[in-house]
Amino acid sequence: MLPAGTARVAARVWSGALALLVLSLAPAAARAYGGHDSVGCAGCHSLHTVKGPSDFAVPPNPKLLDPRTNQPYMGSTAFCLFCHADANKGGQGYLTVSQHTSHSFGLASVNRKVARVPSELLGEGGRFECLSCHDAHPSNPNYRYMRVDVGPKGEEMENLCIMCHPAKAEGGGGRKVVMFDSMDETQSSSRPARAVPPKSDPGATPPPPAPKPAAKTDGSDDPHRG
Repeated sequence: MLPAGTARVAARVWSGALALLVLSLAPAAARAYGGHDSVGCAGCHSLHTVKGPSDFAVPPNPKLLDPRTNQPYMGSTAFCLFCHADANKGGQGYLTVSQHTSHSFGLASVNRKVARVPSELLGEGGRFECLSCHDAHPSNPNYRYMRVDVGPKGEEMENLCIMCHPAKAEGGGGRKVVMFDSMDETQSSSRPARAVPPKSDPGATPPPPAPKPAAKTDGSDDPHRG
């Protein structure tokens, strides 16, 4: 029999896995914003079984090694890799980083000659994490939870690239892009929140019917009148 703490973590992991399985079978329109919509807050965060910073509900991935250091990844990236790494490398196999582009992630620091990363995209101590490109909260309507709008299917990915590599963009990066940031609660979202229809209260008293117009008494409503 598993210890109580281990059993709670296992139950949380399996509930998240089941939610993602159900999501994968749902119509594309139902998951237009991404898989985290169905996982919910408790899929990543916890109040009582915290596993690290930001109240993470899952442990960091200790198995997938950073090829630069030959050590496990650190920071928030290590928690992302609990789900987004191959199963044989400590992950759950969901949209794994092995299917990712060759872009670096999980960097302790950024070479300013290579990329001018806005400070709000860097993690603690100037780390370049998964969250530097992705804002993985369900309020983000962008494709793959990107920090900027890259088009419905990612066809405008250069909008993300020019945030950190403006000198390499056409026209010297003169385009302005709006960054989505749910991390700072003092700022309003760069996009309007999705409308949620109000829930009806089955116990509420229905509104009275609209009054009928008074009948005319001067004969003007008589169809036989010339």
